[in-house]
Amino acid sequence: MMKISFTIYHFIVLSWYIFLNYFISLQEEDTRKSFIFQDGGKWKYLTFLNLFLQAIFYGIACLEDVLKGIKGKKHITFVTALRDRLFTTLVFPISTFVFLTFWIIFLYDRELIYPKDLDNVFPVWLNHAMHTLILPLSFVEIFQRPHSYLSKKKGLSFLSVACLSYMGRITWLYSKTGTWVYPVFSKLSPLSIAAFFFLSYIFIIGIYVFGETLNFWKWGEVIQPKKKRK
Repeated sequence: MMKISFTIYHFIVLSWYIFLNYFISLQEEDTRKSFIFQDGGKWKYLTFLNLFLQAIFYGIACLEDVLKGIKGKKHITFVTALRDRLFTTLVFPISTFVFLTFWIIFLYDRELIYPKDLDNVFPVWLNHAMHTLILPLSFVEIFQRPHSYLSKKKGLSFLSVACLSYMGRITWLYSKTGTWVYPVFSKLSPLSIAAFFFLSYIFIIGIYVFGETLNFWKWGEVIQPKKKRK
């Protein structure tokens, strides 16, 4: 019964993220709202990249649930490993980072991260779907079932590549367009921007360690079973 509940839950969350990605794609096609997507499209925003990542993860989670019901655990170690790697190194750290950084800056001065004009583009419910609900859903996933973490060296290396790639992309977009993806950067000096990037990197590394600690506190050490050779 519990396995069926997990499957239903993951399917509902997957459907939710598919809907969000589809709804946002409609806004991108609206000529009255398309200004927000200029110079890099929606993929220049970490928020939208995160929503797409969430949809991929919950799609894999649903696939794993179904395969477990059909074949049993020992035959789907690759899918389980992929689910764990994706969640531990990207999904939880990025969703938590997006939630915390967005709301910290928003509460300080929303014009630095989410100007009031965007209320005419994205309704309030969508803002909370993109920046608020992502956190509790990630925590539910941690407490719902255990996840196997890579060694810190491998896990942090994977996360670091993702972070540096995104930082490089928004810096490249600025060099091409002369406009920063986020208004907060236009208020900072080059040295302050470098410091912001560095502190953000340290912050997301701390989130990764926090997620690993939370997983260990709830489930103890989780070792990914290896597929037996024939």
